[in-house]
Amino acid sequence: MSRQKGSPRDPRGPGALPNGAPGSSFEEDDEPLFVPGREGSSAGGANLFRDGRTKIDFVLVWEEKARPAAKRSRRRSRARPEEREAASAAAPAARPERWRRKFVHNLRAAGLLLEQEETLSECRSIQYLKLSAPWPLLVYYAEELSLRAPLQAHPNPDSNGSDLLLRRLRLPNPMAQAVPSKPPDFYTCAFRKSKLDRFLGSDCHDSYFTNTQRHRIVYEILARTVYGKRKHAEVGIDRLLNEGVYSAAFPLHEGPFELPEYEVPGEELNPRQILYRFWAQWRCWHKYQPLDHIREYFGEKVAIYFAWLGFYTAWLLPAAAVGTFVFLAGFFAMGTNTPAQEICNSRGQFLMCPLCDTCGNWNISEICSMAKIGYLFDHPGTVFFSIFMSFWAVTFLEYWKRKNATLAHHWDCMDFQEEEERPRPEFAATAPCMEQNPVTGVKEPYFPARDRLSRILTGSMAIILMLCVVMIFLVSVIMYRGIVSAVMYHTGNSLLVSQAGNIANLSSCMVNLVLILLLSQVYTSLAEKLTRWEMHRTQTEHEDAFTFKVFIFQFVNFYSSPFYVAFFKGRFVRYPGQYGKLLGMRNEDCGPGGCLIELAQQLFVIMVGKQIISNVQEFLIPKLKAWRQKRRLARVRGGQICQEPKRWEEDFELIECEGLFEEYLEMVLQFGFITIFVAAFPLAPLFALLNNWVEVRLDAQKFVCEYRRPVAERAQGISVWFFLLDVLAQISVVVNAFLIAFTSDFLPRLLYQHEYDSHLHGYVNFTLAYSPPDYVDSNHTMCRYKAFRDASGSYTLFYWKLLAIRLGFIIAFEHVVFFCLRLIDWLVPDVPESLEVKIKRERYLAKQALADNQAMLLTVSPDSSDSPASSLLPSSLT
Repeated sequence: MSRQKGSPRDPRGPGALPNGAPGSSFEEDDEPLFVPGREGSSAGGANLFRDGRTKIDFVLVWEEKARPAAKRSRRRSRARPEEREAASAAAPAARPERWRRKFVHNLRAAGLLLEQEETLSECRSIQYLKLSAPWPLLVYYAEELSLRAPLQAHPNPDSNGSDLLLRRLRLPNPMAQAVPSKPPDFYTCAFRKSKLDRFLGSDCHDSYFTNTQRHRIVYEILARTVYGKRKHAEVGIDRLLNEGVYSAAFPLHEGPFELPEYEVPGEELNPRQILYRFWAQWRCWHKYQPLDHIREYFGEKVAIYFAWLGFYTAWLLPAAAVGTFVFLAGFFAMGTNTPAQEICNSRGQFLMCPLCDTCGNWNISEICSMAKIGYLFDHPGTVFFSIFMSFWAVTFLEYWKRKNATLAHHWDCMDFQEEEERPRPEFAATAPCMEQNPVTGVKEPYFPARDRLSRILTGSMAIILMLCVVMIFLVSVIMYRGIVSAVMYHTGNSLLVSQAGNIANLSSCMVNLVLILLLSQVYTSLAEKLTRWEMHRTQTEHEDAFTFKVFIFQFVNFYSSPFYVAFFKGRFVRYPGQYGKLLGMRNEDCGPGGCLIELAQQLFVIMVGKQIISNVQEFLIPKLKAWRQKRRLARVRGGQICQEPKRWEEDFELIECEGLFEEYLEMVLQFGFITIFVAAFPLAPLFALLNNWVEVRLDAQKFVCEYRRPVAERAQGISVWFFLLDVLAQISVVVNAFLIAFTSDFLPRLLYQHEYDSHLHGYVNFTLAYSPPDYVDSNHTMCRYKAFRDASGSYTLFYWKLLAIRLGFIIAFEHVVFFCLRLIDWLVPDVPESLEVKIKRERYLAKQALADNQAMLLTVSPDSSDSPASSLLPSSLT
């Protein structure tokens, strides 16, 4: 296809033109914004210009008020170019159109091919500007962006640990599936234009660069192109989108995702249909994810997320199996629990002190069922499981580092890093001054570091204030629980009285969940505004600051209530006659079944409730947004509704990709639930596993069916999220040690068995103290309460022995576990040995291919072109 007339070439090469730089004036011309081509639709509905040959790499969309064409042309012809430019500069409403025309002019000057389409109605029109990068421009930017180019093909088999294990055991693998059109794998090196003939497939210009590489190159041009004054940092498509000059900018999906009604071989499906058929459908819930296909279509950043999510879900299988086994072991051992049997058989032997100031005495036999159920969450198996999960968490992270290194090399991202990231559009728009960049030497928007530090400190005060709000709501929930319990006790109904604690606890958990979700929405919005106000220069700095703010708040928001139940509830009750009080109300004590069963209830409601609500939102909200978008565009299309929409129109009807922040945050919070409090809730990994099976398909459907195609981004790993996971894994060791030592009855029972009775006979009576004489003298009945105190209310010798054992257990537990974790870290290398060999082989091939005195691409080697690897090459590359 011929290049549009009037697009100048720079002698230094494509893309070297300094778009809108000082010294280059913008002259508005009367040429149309499209390249004239043959009339008619693209062949076969492909993403092509009207000439049927030129690929569409990107689409820009904006909306205008519709005006009759004749009137528009008359108004243009009456004014000279200088007058039109002066008028547009004088009118603020015309500024977007002026920016848009200059931006398009500079895109043509950079060498992009353009073609415009229009969807017109009576009142509005939608303009679509299709962009394509010709071969010289692709070659120029491929070298500048250090894209990887293929040197030699080698086998690309599916590598799954479970598949290898099942093969060795000669067992069928229900998770395996043959996905057609698997991308070949190559040894690669950084692209060099001068060595073009030494790369595989360089003679086939149409297919040499993948679609995602083309998208990345065009987006780079869009991000660098000036549309206004460079000294005001009026540069790039991102800022134009923020200013509302363009409605959207996106690469096109490669066809529809809907499968044909008739049977079609997999090789004849387009890449989007392959992903839908073999990945996004619900019937694929038990199949391996086609990660190479995901990377080929969406880029490395999205593929790394799904690889991590699948890896994490697979590792949840052993954790869920062991947790379920521990839970069932406790269930079947409930009948052998001697303390529970003594409680059930006590009848009226133990008269307990009132649970509130206006309540009456009660018999301990009334909590028989709760005592039995409490054993499910507080038996020796939970201690083993907490130790197991500590090792599981760190081993999981160590093996993910190995998997991540393998994927980063396989997807050519191991050496990827941003050399010099450009300023964020919002930063560029609001920065108060310009300073010279010490790396590039170019003047850029600048914000003084001292001013930024003061803003960060002010933002930290806002974070602390919000954390105080969380604490206030926590106290409110505690008071609500006390009020509901008192109301239940005063009803006089035997059922309500016996279940008052459970009713109050469960209802408070539901209230707490609602408050948590509401505060999450409020704070996320606040954190986003605070992070913008802090004026971080680059997008990476902005995202990291935002991530830390949200994570700190969500950590306190989600885990404050479980922390209170685990370590503070029941610690400040004191004893009859000297009860501790908060705001006039008695400090609440743990329920009849103990604090662990209440902690398990809290975790179940918060964790499972959050997962259910999140999945419902992820399923419904994208569909509602897409329905609203389609309805709005249907009004614009009007009479054209009967015509088959073009690919760019269908993609504009989809919703913008919202990124991966919320997906990562949800999984990291879930990781905290299954590691930090796992001693009290051994079924947490099972619920996490069930949720993640749903999560993978929901996210896959969003990306394949409901999102516009995102620009393919490179990534080496999961970035700051790995650090947060590692922090949670370290915290879980400490929290579980304290949970076993101070909240569980494991150590008191162990000490009693050692000093008094190995079968725990008489343990219930031993743990119950008598009310002090002065309490009885003040017209109260002699009663019992759970504590290791004497008749005067002082702690007994057993209490101090138990305290010493608890502290010794924490120290021993932490030291042994952390030592073993460091040992695992040392024994498991971050990079597999086989991968190190591949890296050395690739460097050797790159040195051969790029050597100036090398006459041939490759020397004869055992895995050269006559090897089976060559069969992986497409016909165009062999």
